[in-house]
Amino acid sequence: MLVRSWPLALVRFHRSVLLTSSFFLLLSCSSVADNVHSGTPQGDSLVQSNPAKVYAANRKMASAAEILARPQVPVLCYHQIRNWRPGDSKQAKDYIVPEQTFAEQIKMLHDSGYHSISTNELYNYLCYGDALPSKPVLLTFDDTDLPQFTIAKPVMEKYGFKGMFFIMTVSLGRPNYMSREQVKQLSDAGHEIGSHTWDHKNIKQYTDADWTTQIDKPTKTLESITGKPVQYFAYPFGLWNTAAIPHLKDHGFKAAFQLSAKRDNNEPLYTIRRIIVPGSWTAANLSSWMKHSF
Repeated sequence: MLVRSWPLALVRFHRSVLLTSSFFLLLSCSSVADNVHSGTPQGDSLVQSNPAKVYAANRKMASAAEILARPQVPVLCYHQIRNWRPGDSKQAKDYIVPEQTFAEQIKMLHDSGYHSISTNELYNYLCYGDALPSKPVLLTFDDTDLPQFTIAKPVMEKYGFKGMFFIMTVSLGRPNYMSREQVKQLSDAGHEIGSHTWDHKNIKQYTDADWTTQIDKPTKTLESITGKPVQYFAYPFGLWNTAAIPHLKDHGFKAAFQLSAKRDNNEPLYTIRRIIVPGSWTAANLSSWMKHSF
């Protein structure tokens, strides 16, 4: 287990005994702000001994090498949550997780001691070394499918889990997709909302105009729905290139998610790995893949 101890301050007593407790309280806060998470964790655990969150005004962000050295957090990617139909092809079933299978997978995560985390928690862990709960997992959902709201949401909430929903705004309000009000309900319930472009166009094919159509307008739409900033992005098809990353930064995204390709050595925050959960995986399959993939 990774244990990180805080430095011991050398204290000179210039005040009376009555002021000692106040002195140590102020010293403790100062010590944490000055020394928080300055190094790269050692070992293979994500848990740190001091779970207190530190809100220093000018925290030093980790280098790309430090981010890459941190143990990866499992990030799961779901698409359709519904039962298979006779016309579903084998390839389609890779993206369709039956309702009972999904329920069994989420129960397995809960019973195995996993804790769902937010994207902000993942970001602060990667950038600043902030503590995470034991066995963290980030649950993500792409493409705005309605069953993510009607089926996945209540199953997750049964176990106290939250998710990140990457929304494709062209689909809002269409049959079998979420409405604006449902996206707002997700956000109000404590789930996160991220951008998945307007109509799922491959980011490698963007022209200058696409950054407005695919990125700016969808972001403003989602922010107007939720009343919250949209700071995270998922690449359509999981496809990315280095040329897109400066644009994503310029358009206000703190991080971006691909699928299972190798992270970029210089931009690990914009190439965070996920694994798609195929419909054929049992809960045991998922558990095994999580352990071997991250």
